[in-house]
Amino acid sequence: MSPTRCELCYPTGEDVLFANDRYRVIAVGGEEGKCYRGFSRVVWNEHVREMSDLSVEARDTLMYAIYRVEAALRLSLNPDKINLASLGNMTPHLHWHVIPRFQHDPTFPKPIWVATNVYPVVTLDDDDGWKAAVRAAFQPVN
Repeated sequence: MSPTRCELCYPTGEDVLFANDRYRVIAVGGEEGKCYRGFSRVVWNEHVREMSDLSVEARDTLMYAIYRVEAALRLSLNPDKINLASLGNMTPHLHWHVIPRFQHDPTFPKPIWVATNVYPVVTLDDDDGWKAAVRAAFQPVN
């Protein structure tokens, strides 16, 4: 897929929780976001396909961002587990999925991408503050 057609190079309608010149953190929307509260993605801004396309310093920067999102979600949502995944099979642009898992989610303990026709009725306002917690994880420490 060329960068001119890459949905992560030219995003629309993202719920950006944090962004800088190297990466951005987004809250996942759609059915995935409705079924899996706190589901976030860390997207490398430059169009690269694999972690090994990055310098060691850039890889460290990206992984540190992923760890910050994970920590913020653990503190704000207290999930049973956090899944970290970098697949890119559908969108070959470097991005990581950070997915809080709960025993009551529709596919637990299987991966979220297993086929299911079960979509629970879930109200997902940010009443538990997970988006604020992720944003706060990227604020400078005084």
